[in-house]
Amino acid sequence: MSATYEPVTLTRDVIGILIPQGTKVELPEGAQAAITQALGGSFTVQVEGHLFRIDGRDADAIGKEVVKGPDIPADADDATLEKAVWDQLRTCYDPEIPVDIVELGLIYECKVEPLANGGRKASVTMTLTAPGCGMGDILVEDVKSKVLALPTITEADVELVFDPPWNQSMMSEAAQLATGMF
Repeated sequence: MSATYEPVTLTRDVIGILIPQGTKVELPEGAQAAITQALGGSFTVQVEGHLFRIDGRDADAIGKEVVKGPDIPADADDATLEKAVWDQLRTCYDPEIPVDIVELGLIYECKVEPLANGGRKASVTMTLTAPGCGMGDILVEDVKSKVLALPTITEADVELVFDPPWNQSMMSEAAQLATGMF
């Protein structure tokens, strides 16, 4: 499911992140909402004229199934794990744009390296479409939690940078077509 408009009633109190400010707001049980985007395991809902991001682990509050993590073997080799990290990054979406952050060109670097304790560290350097975006911390946390969901990734360092500044030319052709920015 991607962009949609599906009316729902909240089945319990749930924390929503106000878009684009990034402020946490408790949305009450019984509130009328509409799902406007369901991508990458999170949901964008409209409640009383405001947009909120609902984390996938709270999907039950809007009558949806909680999204399960990736199915990667614990003994995955480095190449398989690095591909899995990129796949996880492709499940992270700006809640206002129905294109993942990899296709948007927001990921500048991603590498996986072994640690002395046998685990692995994923290092991601990323940016935002606009430096003042209130959802920046939310996107960084989404990246971190999804990467840490992978087996043997015990550390995730997500660095938010603004140099070079993001621009439309960094988007993949598919992203440019999906957003009409070509």
